[in-house]
Amino acid sequence: MFSLYWQLDRFIPNRSVMDYDYAHYMLTEGRKIKENQIVFSPTRDAYRMQLAEALNMNRTRILAFKNKPPTPVELFPSGHTTSFAHPEKHLKPRRHIPQSPERTLDALDLMDDFYLNLLDWGSSNVLVITLGNTVYFWDASDSSTSKLVTIDDDNGPVTSVSWALDGRHIAIGLNKSEVQLQDSASNRQLRTLRGCH
Repeated sequence: MFSLYWQLDRFIPNRSVMDYDYAHYMLTEGRKIKENQIVFSPTRDAYRMQLAEALNMNRTRILAFKNKPPTPVELFPSGHTTSFAHPEKHLKPRRHIPQSPERTLDALDLMDDFYLNLLDWGSSNVLVITLGNTVYFWDASDSSTSKLVTIDDDNGPVTSVSWALDGRHIAIGLNKSEVQLQDSASNRQLRTLRGCH
C-alpha cells in the first residue's frame, strides 16, 4: 500500500542538549535530599541554594529540545479543492464486522483442553483439525472435508497439529512425545520423530 506520508517521521530530540548527569542526580540523590529535610538548618539551606545555583540545578525540565519539530509538508497545493485535499480521511476505510458467523462447523469430538493445539490454518487455505484421534482437513475454497489419519489408542491422543510454511506438510504431535510428519498431498506419513517436546 502506498503511503502519502512516507517522507515524514516523528521528531526525535537532540541528545546533545540533554543533561543526563542532572537527570540521574534528580532520580537518585534528589529524592534523598527531600527526605532528609526534616532537620532544618539555615546555614545548610543557604549552602544548598548556592550549590544549586552554581550547578544550574534550579531547572524543572530534565529533557530539552534544541530545535522545534519541523512543520508538516503540504503534499498538495492549498488552492486545489479535490478529494485528495485531506488524505487522512481516505487512507483507511471503516471495516464492517459481521455480528453473525459466516459458517458454522460441527466439531463434536474436539477435546476441551486449554493446553492442546488441535487446529491450524495453512497457507493453502485449508484448516487441519483433530477430532478425537482422527485428523481431518477442511478446505475453505470448496467446503470439502477429508480424513488424513487416525491415530491408534496406544500412540494417541493427538495433542497438537501444525502446518509447515509450504502448506503441504503437517506435523502431528502425540501424547507419547512423538511427532509424525505427514504429506497432505499424498496422505502418507514421511517420518516419526521420537523424544520431542
